[in-house]
Amino acid sequence: MHMILNLESTFRPVAGPEMAAECKIFSGGEPHIRIISEVPAGTAVTITHRLNSFEAFGMLCLAVDALQRMDAVISKLIIPYFPAARQDRVMVPGESLSVKVYADIINRMGIQKVLVFDPHSEVTPALLDRVTAVPNHAFIAKVLEQINTSVQLVAPDGGALKKIYKLSEYLGGINVVECSKRRDVKTGKLSGFEVFAEEDLKGKDFLVVDDICDGGGTFLGLAQQLRKHHVGKLYLAVSHGIFSQGVDELAKYYEQIFTTDSFRNIEHGQVVQISLKDIL
Repeated sequence: MHMILNLESTFRPVAGPEMAAECKIFSGGEPHIRIISEVPAGTAVTITHRLNSFEAFGMLCLAVDALQRMDAVISKLIIPYFPAARQDRVMVPGESLSVKVYADIINRMGIQKVLVFDPHSEVTPALLDRVTAVPNHAFIAKVLEQINTSVQLVAPDGGALKKIYKLSEYLGGINVVECSKRRDVKTGKLSGFEVFAEEDLKGKDFLVVDDICDGGGTFLGLAQQLRKHHVGKLYLAVSHGIFSQGVDELAKYYEQIFTTDSFRNIEHGQVVQISLKDIL
């Protein structure tokens, strides 16, 4: 017997028989869960969740404990956005290696398989036991179907180069334009962008591809720099749309912004959200 526990009601990335659970937050701030469905001993369970807060992570921990106390087997954990994946190295003294903290806790849960989508770097899958890392290839292929015109790919910085060339190969060899940015590791402030292009970019359309959009400063600065090359239309595709500063400023530069529902649901006239159930 196999069942699915979706810990967020608006996030259902896989199909199958769902179990019912009551999730709430006590007045003191503590998460609480009670599994309502009958769960025979030995039932295989897939848990899905969007880990967009430490509270959400706490709910996951409680869900795993509750199910294991019912003698269920957690066969799969689907957490597309892996928390703290950007904190995958200690840049200045006194910082935590946050991604390892999350990974260590999940590794101790005894889950048979953990699935993450487009991890920020190779550090996350390296730290997780029994992990499946799904690349952004199918997502970008769907994006290109929707754009339905010839575009070149843009790598926003050096960290994205390895992944974007693998993506280009998957897509049949789409041309890649490389870019760079400078960031102060102590303050996090961006100080400049550069576009490396041997050819004339004038009038050509481009798709900027990255894994995460948080405040959007990278993509605003990059769009401004690309405009200096008199490019045509700009499109943006990010696997995990946090959009902590909204999307209105980005929408001034990008014709359309594509993302998935890995982090949250978003509605905006220029945002196209592709469901992970069509990708995973």
